[in-house]
Amino acid sequence: MDATQVFNHGQQGLYMLLLVAAPVLVTILAVGLLVSIFQAATQINEATLSFVPKVVAAVAVLAVAGPWMLTTLVEYLQRTLQSIPSVVG
Repeated sequence: MDATQVFNHGQQGLYMLLLVAAPVLVTILAVGLLVSIFQAATQINEATLSFVPKVVAAVAVLAVAGPWMLTTLVEYLQRTLQSIPSVVG
């Protein structure tokens, strides 16, 4: 295994991490932005007002996109484990 293969495997792993985490992170970012705008417009400074909608949105996204995320990760892991013999020998 040379440095190029190590770099490629690391790059694929980081890409998979970004791909799987993106739906949850983007949703939480959008909900946080909307709640912040609402808080600024109404001058309500309640900590739970920003926390609870983010948690609810994250759970909703995980409920909807969870099967896709799990399938994507399992397929990546299968490809990685099946490539071990070609990398080692």
